[in-house]
Parts: sequence; structure tokens; C-alpha cells
Amino acid sequence: MIKVAVAGAAGRMGETVCRAVQDAEDLELVGRADPLLEVALADVLADAEVVVDFTRPDTALENALECVRAGVHVVIGTTSFDPGPLEHAEPEHGRPRANVLIAPNFAIGAVLMMRFAAEAARHMRAAEIVELHHDGKLDAPSGTAALTAQLMAQASGGEPPPIHSVRLPGLVAHQEVILGDLAQTLTIRHDTSGRESFMPGVLLAIRRVGTLERSPTIGLEHLLF
Repeated sequence: MIKVAVAGAAGRMGETVCRAVQDAEDLELVGRADPLLEVALADVLADAEVVVDFTRPDTALENALECVRAGVHVVIGTTSFDPGPLEHAEPEHGRPRANVLIAPNFAIGAVLMMRFAAEAARHMRAAEIVELHHDGKLDAPSGTAALTAQLMAQASGGEPPPIHSVRLPGLVAHQEVILGDLAQTLTIRHDTSGRESFMPGVLLAIRRVGTLERSPTIGLEHLLF
């Protein structure tokens, strides 16, 4: 059994992660940290082997550093923070080595969308990205869109494509990449209709974060391909 704690457990994603962990036969939920629950991350670290963080950009980095110092692996779904300090993070004396995985998107279909878009960028002249999310999402552009643009630029050897962000009630998480060339366009789109779509990726990350050879690792694709 892998012992898991969730930071941001009172949020919509955090609650969904808690249910998914509880339903998994090989995982045990040992802690829920959230200011709304009056439980600090430090209060749950002693019992955890892996922490899943769905908090805020202004707290995710310090949470991750605290986990690494405690020798606890961390899976982060929070985006729009600088992960640079994690490159040099070390566990406290006597603590085991801990890995960090940051995934802008845990939906398997979204990871495939990014991979297909990067491949298409090698062959199409230009592209733009449109990402659409619920009106409560704090960051714009989304981490998924930013990573997609980065992967496309790396694949094509050019500049990252422009990103257009939409925030509206009624949306969950959606992204389309529109590529254009002579007398043709190609659209690659992924739609998320419920937060449950992220759970297979979250559970995969929990089970595999301890096997990573490099930390921090950014992107679920490193566990899929």
C-alpha cells in the first residue's frame, strides 16, 4: 500500500483525488491538508509516502520543498510557478531521496493531444492555441497550453505559437490547437467534461513518481511514453 496525503483536499480537484485514492486497492489515504480544514501540510507529512498537491501557484513551490525536505515524493497538479528551486532541493539529514513530478494536465487524452500537436508542428507552417477553462481558474494561459506551445516550438525549431485564453462559467477544461498551411487547416482538440478524467493520470503518477530518474520531472508524458 502506498500512503498518500492530499494538499488542497477541500478544493474540487482535491476532493476528487481523495475519492480516487480511497477507491484504489493499492493506495491508502492518510491525510487531507487544507486551510479550510485547518490542517497544515506539516501535519500529514509524517504518515505519507506521496503527497498530491492541488493548491495554488503561490503555495505549491513551498509545499514541494517541504515534501522533499521530509523525504516525501510529491505529485503536483498546480501550475504557473517557477520550479527552478526544486532542482537543488535536498532531503534533511537521514531522510530518503524524494522525487517531484509536475503535470500541467493529468488527462491521458490531453497528453496525447500535446504529443500529436508537437508532431503536426513539424509539418504545418503556422499554429495557434485556444484554451478554455472555468471562470474559477486562476492562471492564464493554462499550464497545458504553455507546455503545448513549448513542445511545438521544440519540435518545429520555431517560436511558440500564440495562446488565446477563455474563462467562462459552464466550462471545465478544453484546448484546441489549430494548424494552418497552404489551402488547409488541421484542428486537434481535447475536451474534459468532468474532473474524473484526470484521475487515471493522477493514480499513475502516485504509483510511479518514486521510480523517476530525474527530479523535478515536468509532464505526465514521461510516465506514458
